[in-house]
Amino acid sequence: MEICLSYEEKDPRIRYHRNEINLGAAWNFNQVLHLARGKYFQWACYDDVWTPTLLGRCVEVLDQYPNVVLCYSRTAFIDEHGRPTKRIVVRPDFHDNSAYLRFTSFLQYHNNPNECSQVLGLFRASILKKSSLIGSYPASDMILLGEILLHGEFHEIPEYLFLRRDHALSSVHANPDWEDRAAWFNPSQKGKIQMPRCKWYLEWTKSIYRSPIGLFERIKCFVELCNWARWNQGNMRNEVKCLAKKCMHVSTPKQVHIEKAPKSSLHSKRS
Repeated sequence: MEICLSYEEKDPRIRYHRNEINLGAAWNFNQVLHLARGKYFQWACYDDVWTPTLLGRCVEVLDQYPNVVLCYSRTAFIDEHGRPTKRIVVRPDFHDNSAYLRFTSFLQYHNNPNECSQVLGLFRASILKKSSLIGSYPASDMILLGEILLHGEFHEIPEYLFLRRDHALSSVHANPDWEDRAAWFNPSQKGKIQMPRCKWYLEWTKSIYRSPIGLFERIKCFVELCNWARWNQGNMRNEVKCLAKKCMHVSTPKQVHIEKAPKSSLHSKRS
């Protein structure tokens, strides 16, 4: 805290805000956006690394191409010591003029949940503020990216300018279960049943409905989302079964066994 306050005193562009209680990652992500005043916006995790040219290169793209709503570079992963671990080599090209084709490529990339490092790129703040933002459920960053893609194109700088930290204490590794991950996004979700794929389907449906695209494109996006649901029908069916089992377990009254008190072994004696 002292370090942050010292920089706030040195530079009037820096504003320091601190929560009195833990409101969860989703609230923190969204609150930072609400406090932002710039034309462009970028989330920054404390342990990731930006190369010196990353931000400037992204600004150049957004300034030059008004159809681009999000710009990011290729992503390389590093461990807690800064040693390289892996690189994201192939991502879809999201430069098509058709929102339907962009959304289709996105759903194919996330047929199973995939990396969402693009959410740490540079957004047009006006577009991002129209979205549902980061939700209080696992993989809500993936849902957000799909929604933003309906508003415009994504651009990837073909250089590794963003180094994302991957280690045992990162949110995904530290919270491997859906329930734990939901509580990380929002502490009030602790102990609540999670149905992630059913939730994603519902949230993407709402994203398509409120998107600025035409009716014909919107219908085609709904059809493609149904195809995604068909690919994931086994997992979605298991989520419903799991919910039903948990509900039955909660609603079934527990049987209480009451033991009868033993008869007294004392007998009255005749005097």
